[in-house]
Amino acid sequence: MTRSKNNRQTRPDGQRSKRGSNPLDRLPTSPVTTSFSLAEVGQSPYRPSLITLYLDGAESSALDLEDPTYLEFEYMQHIDLIIGATLGDSVPLRALHLGAAGCALARALDAQHPGSRQLAIELDSQLAAGVREWFDLPPSPRLRIRADEARHALDTTNAKWDVVIRDAFRVRDVPLQLRTSECVRRAHEVLSPGGLYIMNSIASTGFTRLGEEIATVSEHFPHLIAIVDPSILKGRRFGNIVIAASDEEFPVAEISRRVRKLSLPASVLDTATLLRKAAGSKVFTDDELQPGILWSSAEPSN
Repeated sequence: MTRSKNNRQTRPDGQRSKRGSNPLDRLPTSPVTTSFSLAEVGQSPYRPSLITLYLDGAESSALDLEDPTYLEFEYMQHIDLIIGATLGDSVPLRALHLGAAGCALARALDAQHPGSRQLAIELDSQLAAGVREWFDLPPSPRLRIRADEARHALDTTNAKWDVVIRDAFRVRDVPLQLRTSECVRRAHEVLSPGGLYIMNSIASTGFTRLGEEIATVSEHFPHLIAIVDPSILKGRRFGNIVIAASDEEFPVAEISRRVRKLSLPASVLDTATLLRKAAGSKVFTDDELQPGILWSSAEPSN
């Protein structure tokens, strides 16, 4: 998406206007330095209601100010359809988001699943406060946003969740402490019966990263499914891989049917295919983390 200036009045100091009836008036009109990054908001010239949050120049979240169910990013569409096909399209959910940013997915799930209760974990406390102010997000208790480190939040939660979604990145990669066997085991422990653990993984070299993720998650969950762009799977480009795990079988045929209806091509990989492709891949554990990285929050940028 090409960034463009937001179509609204800018105050002399370059900051956002006071909140008004126009949702554009809530958005920052200049870059905002948060605890860990430089946040900017851009308005699509092709879909004026579509707003994109950039962190250090990279697309982080996209929200349609007029349609909370709209999801711009392909991987969020994949997560959404896995949840809908497996748990139901409108059933209330208890969802834990490990990684929040602009809360686009949480906002869409709230609109599609009335009565849901969600908790979004965001390491960047200033960003967490900012997105609550800038965007039309569901109020608490429908959506709570907590400033915390994602692994710490997972390890210390006392609640049971229907869905746990790992979508956290630091320096454009998944933090190591969120990729270990112990992390997956804890996600399994906090899920309600039949619940889903969904991971947004990343790949630039074909199946290498995906193989490690599958080997690790399959230690704790018997049923898996993944959705990925074929070009990513072949190592032709960098991109997202959505992996879901559960104690119950996935409706592979229904998920595949929904994937075929999307505008861009994607491959659906079932449990047997994933385990076969991941054969020989190494399981990643907490023992391999550098001292001090568990529950660590990297030093904020100045």
